[in-house]
Amino acid sequence: MCDKSCKSNGKQLCLDSTCCLPHQVIRENSSNNIGENSKDLESLAYHQHVKSNTSSLHAIINMIGMLIGLGQLSTPYALENGGWMSSIILIGLGIICAYTSHLLGKCLQKNPKSKDYKDIGHQAFGPTGRIIVTSFIHLEIFMALISYTISLHDNLSIVFINTHFKLKGILFHLSTSQILTTIAILIAIPSLWLRDFSSISFLSSGGIFMSLLIFVTVACTAIFGGIKANHQIPFLHLQNIPSISGLYIFSYAGHIVFPNIYTAMKDPSKFTKVSIVSFSLVTTLYISLGFMGAKLFGPQVSSQITLSMPHDQIITKIALWAAILTPMTKYALEFAPFAIELEENLPSSMKSKVKMMIRGIVGSILLLVILILALCVPYFEHVLSLTGSLVGVGICVIFTLISRMGLILNVVLIVIGGLLGVVGTISSSKLLARSLKSAHDST
Repeated sequence: MCDKSCKSNGKQLCLDSTCCLPHQVIRENSSNNIGENSKDLESLAYHQHVKSNTSSLHAIINMIGMLIGLGQLSTPYALENGGWMSSIILIGLGIICAYTSHLLGKCLQKNPKSKDYKDIGHQAFGPTGRIIVTSFIHLEIFMALISYTISLHDNLSIVFINTHFKLKGILFHLSTSQILTTIAILIAIPSLWLRDFSSISFLSSGGIFMSLLIFVTVACTAIFGGIKANHQIPFLHLQNIPSISGLYIFSYAGHIVFPNIYTAMKDPSKFTKVSIVSFSLVTTLYISLGFMGAKLFGPQVSSQITLSMPHDQIITKIALWAAILTPMTKYALEFAPFAIELEENLPSSMKSKVKMMIRGIVGSILLLVILILALCVPYFEHVLSLTGSLVGVGICVIFTLISRMGLILNVVLIVIGGLLGVVGTISSSKLLARSLKSAHDST
C-alpha cells in the first residue's frame, strides 16, 4: 500500500499487495511481450504529474497479481471443511469485493487528489480515519508475513521429510523444520538491504510465476497423478463457516493497491470493467482449485494444498519448491514501505550508507521477530483466517462501504461484512488458542 511517506522524487511504484517502491523499479514498456507482462503482475508506476499509460489489459493483469497468493493454497481446505455450499460465500465475497473495488474507483474519480487507500481513508474520515486505515494496513502486512513464514516452514518440512537433525540450547530446542526455516529466513534477510529496486522487481516476478506454477501442478496431479477425484464433498458444515469465511476473505485481499491501479490507467473510466473481469477470473480460479483439491483429497486435505499432494511424485516436488520460494520473494517487497518511510524520517544530514545500515538492521530484526512468532504459532489456517476476519474484511469491505453509507445496499453489506468479521475473528481466535493449549499440554 502506498503511503505519502513513500513518495520519492515525484515518482513511485507499487508492488505486490502491500508495498510502494520508487520509480526506479520499473518503467512500463509498450511492448506486449510476455516477459514485460509478467513483470507487471506486481509492479505499477504512477504519479499525478506523469501521464498514465497502463492499458486495461495490463490493469487486469496487475489486479489479478495482487489478488492471487496464499488464498489459493487454502481454498480446497476451506471448501472441504465448509461444504460445497460454502462456495456461495466465496462467490458472494468475490462479488462484494468487486463492488467495493468499483466504489474505490468512484471515490478516486470524485477526489482526484486521492492517490492511495490511506488518502481515501483521510478524505472519508479525516486524520483519525487515516490513522485507523494505516494501522489496519500495517497489521495486515505483519500478519500476512507471519502466514508466509508458516507456509515456508510447513512446505520445508515435507521437502526434507527424511532429514533429521536437532539443535539444543539452554533456552531453545529447534527441530529440523525449524532449523531449515531459520536458514531460509537468514538467506532472505540480505534482500531487505537492497536499494536496487529493479532487483526487488525481479523477485516480484518470480513470486507471481510460483503462484501460477502451483495451480498448474495441482491440475497435473488431478490429470496424471493417478489419484481418483472421487471424494464426496459435504453439503454444508455450518459450524465451520465462521472460521473458513476468514480464509475466503483473505483470498480477495488487495484493495489497498487498487487506487494505484486506477491512477495508472490510461482510461480510468474502464476501472469497473477491469475489476469485474479480474474478480471473475480469480473467483473462477479459486472455485476450480477448491473443488479439484477437495475432490482429490477429501477430508484429508491439508490447510495448504501442496502438503496433500503425493510426496513421491516430481510434480509434488515442483509444487512444494514453488510454495517455498514464494515467501522468499515476498519479504523485501512487503518491507519496502516500512524501509522507505524509516529512511525518509532519518535526519537528512545522515550519510546514505548509515541510513542503509539502519534500514537493513531494523528490517532484519523485524523479520527475525516474524520468524519467532511463526515458529511459536505454526497454525497456518488459523492465522490466515484471523488475518482475513480481523483486518481483511475491514480493508476489503467495511471501510470503503462506510464512506458510501447513503445506499441501503451498502448498509446491508456493512452488516454482513461486520458479522463475518466478528464471528470469524472470535472463531479463529478460539481455534488458535485451542491449538496452542493442546501443543503446550503435549509437551
